[in-house]
Amino acid sequence: MATDAATDPIPATGEKEHAAFFRQSGWLIIATVVGGVMSLGIHFLSNVVPVAEYSIYGTMLMVTTCIPAMPLQMVFTQQGARAQALNRERQLSGMIRLACLWIFIAWVLATLIVLTFQGRIVERWQLGTPAALWVTLPVVLVSLLMPMFAGVQQGKQDFFWLGWSAILSGITRFGTAVVLVLALHAGAAGMMAGAIGGVTVAAVIGIWRTRDIWTLPSEPFDGRAIVGQVVPLMLGFGACQFLFAADTMFAQSYFNGEQMAPYIATGTMSRALMWLVLPLASVMFPKIVHANAKSEKHNLLGIVLIGTAVLGIVGGAGLCVFGPMLVKLVHVFPESYLPQIRALLPWYAGAMVPLALANVLVNDLLARAQLRVVPAMVLVTVAYAFTLNFMLHKFPGRIEVVLQTLTVFNLLLFGICAWFVFGKKEKTN
Repeated sequence: MATDAATDPIPATGEKEHAAFFRQSGWLIIATVVGGVMSLGIHFLSNVVPVAEYSIYGTMLMVTTCIPAMPLQMVFTQQGARAQALNRERQLSGMIRLACLWIFIAWVLATLIVLTFQGRIVERWQLGTPAALWVTLPVVLVSLLMPMFAGVQQGKQDFFWLGWSAILSGITRFGTAVVLVLALHAGAAGMMAGAIGGVTVAAVIGIWRTRDIWTLPSEPFDGRAIVGQVVPLMLGFGACQFLFAADTMFAQSYFNGEQMAPYIATGTMSRALMWLVLPLASVMFPKIVHANAKSEKHNLLGIVLIGTAVLGIVGGAGLCVFGPMLVKLVHVFPESYLPQIRALLPWYAGAMVPLALANVLVNDLLARAQLRVVPAMVLVTVAYAFTLNFMLHKFPGRIEVVLQTLTVFNLLLFGICAWFVFGKKEKTN
């Protein structure tokens, strides 16, 4: 076992707990930013691939982003933290094996459906050829398996190797894509192949670091009780992930490659804000689950919420000011994207800040098994999907409408979560 400072066991309360939290979250922020920058490096290839190919890559990337990876990871983070707190590792071993089986079955069925209707998908998303779609299918499978093992790592508070997983995944993703695109002219399919390499590295690290749990002889577990814990987590974190990623897939159906390429570039830069703030909630969640399982007190929410607000607002403002300069100086994206990036960045960056804050509150609520917020979150997500589709029909050609709608619903989600945290008191389940 690693004994690095970022891989401390469950710390004591008080000052030691806060010191461990800042140390662990600081390491994860560094690792997430480094890994994210390496992944962002793939977008330099937008200068050497056709605009249509880059647009296809962005759409396929958002397909993988909409995979319930975050909900799956948080489910197994919760179960991992509870198993550690209550000495139920053998039950968790059985859950992991069963989940692997069902994930594979679901992936096979989904793959058959996609291949059956691939002609319609290619036409609707303006893919040209199904090559990028084919490459995306194995990415989906590994992207479903990886968060399960990463979640167990997170539940064990193995933050040191979680950080290295992010770094090595980003390096592999970038290196693979560069070789395939520059040497073999693989276009969007080559860029997606880089994603396969990246998530595979992260999955292998997660499997290795959790082998002490999933190799244990399994014990029976209360399936009904587990489902009662898992379904709200899947729905709650799934709502956050949908609001984070679905806009690109909606927009791809209404705008051509020339319009979508700058939009995807802007989204890539804006979502980078989450690299700064998500590690805070990632460290907080298993600590609250562990404390809740053992009926211990904690006071991390205020620290994480303030830190997220400061990093998000300052980062968003800096992105709006320096983002266009970065594009022009570093040529991460073609300069032809600049006018649309300048117009969209304030909206996109602004939409990410309330979503980041809402994510912190969701982590707190679901870690404490405060589940009555989940139906409201699902309702917000459904309303967002219908409203966005309506707005795109009502205002054709205005791509900024996508982000304006997203901003409104992210603010609504934050307001609802804030009311459940600070205004509505309920008993922990």
